[in-house]
Amino acid sequence: MAMVTRRQFRMSHWTMHGSGSIVIAVVLGACQSAPTPDQMSRTTVETAPADLQLLCAGAAAKASGVDSSKALPTSSRKLDSKSFQVELNVAGKPTSCIVDTDGKVASVQPA
Repeated sequence: MAMVTRRQFRMSHWTMHGSGSIVIAVVLGACQSAPTPDQMSRTTVETAPADLQLLCAGAAAKASGVDSSKALPTSSRKLDSKSFQVELNVAGKPTSCIVDTDGKVASVQPA
């Protein structure tokens, strides 16, 4: 009759019970469904169209006296039915721009 050491017992106990727990967790995780689009937080904020973000980037670069490749939009949000606020990184400095849906830049200011 072979004697089982305490370490061997713990290893066999984990192998039987621990691996079973992992399988159960994976199966339960696979059962969760993705949220519907109206439940996603991304759908609650409307971002500025790419062309308006680029207009702001160009205006911010010009106002800062840097090359336009140094002005990168980082985020944007709709302010009202006619305007967006675009946050930019202009040569390492945070900058804010307000642009309307017609492409008119209303303001460029340090954030």
